[in-house]
Amino acid sequence: MADNSNNHLAAELRTSFGKGAARKIRALNKIPAVIYGHGTVPQHVTLPGHEVALIIRKSNQVLELDIEGKSQLALVKDVQKDPVRQIIEHLDLIVVRKGEKVTVDISVRVEGEPAVGTVANQESNTVSIEAEATHIPEFLVLNIEGAEEGTQVFAKDLELPSGSTLISEPDTLIVNVVIPGEVDLGESEETTETAEEAPAAPAE
Repeated sequence: MADNSNNHLAAELRTSFGKGAARKIRALNKIPAVIYGHGTVPQHVTLPGHEVALIIRKSNQVLELDIEGKSQLALVKDVQKDPVRQIIEHLDLIVVRKGEKVTVDISVRVEGEPAVGTVANQESNTVSIEAEATHIPEFLVLNIEGAEEGTQVFAKDLELPSGSTLISEPDTLIVNVVIPGEVDLGESEETTETAEEAPAAPAE
């Protein structure tokens, strides 16, 4: 479960906009952000840079914002970073309420080792689930310890936290256990036969 207990931040309303204003904000080690959703008028705020950088190291964090004395819960929807320096440039925040369910993408963490002589290929790294906004899991754990060749784990096989619902297609393949370097001989032979039957290119 994502730990949101230390996500209380003081937010300041801002009235200056544009690239120049944003640069000045970041120079003060603050981050510009916009909060919207639930039919509310978008609010443009600044947040403390260091605290935000620590919080968003984990995905799907819910922030408890103090905006001029008013408390507001907001889910981190999008993080914009400088492509070179990886400095946070802007945040998009979605208004949420306690008890409300939201749809989020959750990473799948594969743990354990499959049977000797096999490898576990992770085909999908994330799944979409619906969960209560204040109880979003940081990640889902999939244990493949001792899994034999041919084992396939689908999204529908994942263990979800209580109260959560799978949104991704149930048959989305997450992990496929195979023997490394295994070749589909049937396909290879068919390709060879097709190549042999193909007419030779005319000489120029």
